[in-house]
Amino acid sequence: MKLPRLRTVLLTPLVLFAVLYVAAAVKLAVDDDPVATYEGSPAGNETIAIFGASGTAGDGILKAALANPDIKKIHVITRRETPRIAEGVASGKVQMTLHMDYLEYSAVREQIAQADAVYWAIGTSSVGVDEKTYGMIHVDFPMRFVAEWTSVSNAADLSFHYISSSDISADSRMMWAREKVRAERALFEFAEGSNLRVIAYRPDYIGPTEEQAHIGQDLLYWFFAPVKSAVRATQIGQAMFEVSARGPQFDNGDRLGTWNILRYSDAYERRQAHNNRRKEELESTDTGY
Repeated sequence: MKLPRLRTVLLTPLVLFAVLYVAAAVKLAVDDDPVATYEGSPAGNETIAIFGASGTAGDGILKAALANPDIKKIHVITRRETPRIAEGVASGKVQMTLHMDYLEYSAVREQIAQADAVYWAIGTSSVGVDEKTYGMIHVDFPMRFVAEWTSVSNAADLSFHYISSSDISADSRMMWAREKVRAERALFEFAEGSNLRVIAYRPDYIGPTEEQAHIGQDLLYWFFAPVKSAVRATQIGQAMFEVSARGPQFDNGDRLGTWNILRYSDAYERRQAHNNRRKEELESTDTGY
């Protein structure tokens, strides 16, 4: 019996993978289910705070916030300045506060008391990090914050937007997956029955902003994007702002995976484009053209 050639043995799995990949990408494109454009007045989140703006996801959230005309003031609480933060400070839209202890927030009470919405992107890789330290960063940091924030804010409605992760479960063999679930549950339980709503975002791969990404990160993003398993960091920010704008449409404990992050990012862009067209029409009417 003639054995199959080595080339055939090696190529067959690759061809099958390529066929399945293309089929999945086409199906997702055809089955696209866009969110209806929000036509109401956005919830009052003109003053916000961003934590973790020096990281990959936080940089994208800050970039989206700087471009968002509904946001008038951004408090950036950070351990270090970045070119994006410096750009925001120079524009007058960002107030940067250097802060080192994320288990203690009394030094930034004035800043956080002004925020109607907080976007939390503080996190670290689990590589080389023990469970206690990882839990402190991903559970204790945000829990101490929301306790302080709710004690100093007089706003009637507060929303806390927390970047979690996909493929997590309480019984996972992976420490980081268990800790992310523990963080979500602790935050949701803390907010239950209060004026605070916690929304968790569970992206797969997060691609850095285009100007920050190196070639390897871009390749990963463009590999996963067609099958909706990747988002740009700016898209997370846009989705967060769209969720914030819709206010009571979202409940405490809601979770958005990659697909929904993309849908609400798209809805955000369509809403902003619609608003820009209306503004141009009004301006042209006022000037008589």
